[in-house]
Amino acid sequence: MKVVLLKDVPGVGKRNEVKNVSDGYALNFLIPKKLVVAGTAFSIAHAERLASEEAAERDIAENLLYKNLSSAEGTVIEMTGKANKEGSLFASIHKEAIAAELRKQKHIDLSAECLEIEKPIKEVGTHRILVSARGKKGSFTLLVKEAQGS
Repeated sequence: MKVVLLKDVPGVGKRNEVKNVSDGYALNFLIPKKLVVAGTAFSIAHAERLASEEAAERDIAENLLYKNLSSAEGTVIEMTGKANKEGSLFASIHKEAIAAELRKQKHIDLSAECLEIEKPIKEVGTHRILVSARGKKGSFTLLVKEAQGS
């Protein structure tokens, strides 16, 4: 039986794919659980249109990600935090805070998953932050300063 997948089904396929499955599997499991619909001409055409729209959106998102990655290259952002006399921060700086500060200061939207730091930053000073997404790499500089009044 030809079916159109409404959701990702392990061992069968991904959403909006047209697959041939056994009649019993489709009628007794997939259709009652609303994982698929029967593969009519209308449902197949609809699935193909949705798949092409998703591919176009994915391309746009990837181009935006590459643009943001190249915009971040060579950028310097500054953050402050309370530190002791030796320059150790009382609270470490995590990927999420760095991504938020990059968005706030430079209007560059990169997710925290794209940032590569080995461990949270706990020292005042200059830190090189590596960025990688879908095979493309870049970096920017994070300047951590001691907050005034510490």
